Amino acid sequence: MFEELEHHIPEIIDWERYKQTAVLIPILETQKGPEVLFEVRSHNLESQPGEICFPGGKLEEHELAVDAIIRETTEELLIPSGDIDIICPMHKYTSPYQLLVHSYLGILNNYHGTYSKDEVAEVFSVPLDYFMTTEPVSYFHKIYMQPEKGFPYHLIPGGIKYPWRRGEYEVNFYQYGERVIWGITAKLMKAAVELLKKKDRSRADES
Repeated sequence: MFEELEHHIPEIIDWERYKQTAVLIPILETQKGPEVLFEVRSHNLESQPGEICFPGGKLEEHELAVDAIIRETTEELLIPSGDIDIICPMHKYTSPYQLLVHSYLGILNNYHGTYSKDEVAEVFSVPLDYFMTTEPVSYFHKIYMQPEKGFPYHLIPGGIKYPWRRGEYEVNFYQYGERVIWGITAKLMKAAVELLKKKDRSRADES
């Protein structure tokens, strides 16, 4: 029985309950240096209209995250898939409300500011150096357990007075001029910058 588990690949418990999305952190190579491209979501969208985000969207059934990123980016920015160079997978983010976000770093070649007006209100870019030299401002949400009606308190020690664990959820904000980049987009950007800084330090130590 146990021999069959030798090559088992661990999965997240309750994996089937997670909504999976994937986003691209898109880099533009400019004469002034690398810049990060952002979208402003169409004001006609039902979900998060007008908010700043990366290209991306929900994974289709049996779709790989990297394939979803390429599909969504081509649709939203109206570019051919051949103009997207995926550099590497970046971080995976899980939210308290069962959302899993896959992120990848990539370079957009031959991009000239096009986008689908059905999904995107506008695009803009921010120098990567801004993020490398700017710490986001952070605030915290309190997270606590709220058992549903009919929860069987009589089955647990302490009953209704059981000391449920509490936590905090960090919300990051970058403000670049009048642009406010926040939430999951800012969290993924912060994580990407920390990784890039770590790689820079490693190269410096080796030289």
